[in-house]
Amino acid sequence: CISGGKDSYAMLDLLLSLKRSAPFAYELIPVHLDPGFVGSPEHLVEEHLHRVGLPYHILKRPVFEISQEKNKSGKIMCSICSRMRRGFLYGFAREQGFNKVALGHHRDDILATFFLNLFYSGIMKTMPPLLRTDDDTLTVIRPLAYCRERDLNTLSKLKNYPVLPKGLCGAGENEQRAAMKKMLKEWEKEQPKRPDIIFKALKNVVPSHLLDRELFDFSKISNGPRVK
Repeated sequence: CISGGKDSYAMLDLLLSLKRSAPFAYELIPVHLDPGFVGSPEHLVEEHLHRVGLPYHILKRPVFEISQEKNKSGKIMCSICSRMRRGFLYGFAREQGFNKVALGHHRDDILATFFLNLFYSGIMKTMPPLLRTDDDTLTVIRPLAYCRERDLNTLSKLKNYPVLPKGLCGAGENEQRAAMKKMLKEWEKEQPKRPDIIFKALKNVVPSHLLDRELFDFSKISNGPRVK
C-alpha cells in the first residue's frame, strides 16, 4: 500500500531491492488508495509510481465523505478513516487474488501503538511484522518494522520522495498517538537506549510472569513438596 507518505515510498524501494536478490520470487504491485481529501495532490503518487515502472492501481474511494457522514459530531475521527481505508484495501486485495498486503509501519509506530493500547485500552499488543487477517484470507506484512523513523526521514530527503501533505482532512495528527511519540522522544533524550530496550522487550515476553490466563495456565502449577 503506497499512502503517499515517506514510509510507504521507502518500503516500495526496499521491496524492489529485495526482489532482485531474495531467495524466492514474488510479484510486487503498488496500490494507492485516494481517500478523496479536497486539495490533495494525489497525482504526485501516480507520477512516482509511473516512474518506478511497475504495474500499479489507484483506488478512488469516498473515505473522507463517508467518514463525515458517519460521524454526526462533526469532529473528524482518525479511527473511522483508518478502518475504512483498511477495509477498502483488503477488499481490493482479495478481489485481485493477492495473498499479502505490505504496510509501511516502522519501529516508532510499533512502539507508539504498544503504549497507546497499554495506556488507553488496557491491552498489551501492537502491530506485528507478520499478521494473518481475522478471516484468514490475507497476510499483512510490515517490512519496515525494524527501521527507525529518523533513518526513513534521512532516506526521504536523499531520495526526494513526493510526500503528500498531512492534515488535508482537517483532523491533524491523532492527539493520543502524538502524545505517545512525544513521550518516546523525551525518554530517548533522557536515556538514548530506552526505545531499543523497550523494543527488545516486545520480543522477549515471559507469559508465566504476567497475569493473562489465556497465555499461561496457572492452575497447572503444583504446590510443590510440603515443607516440614
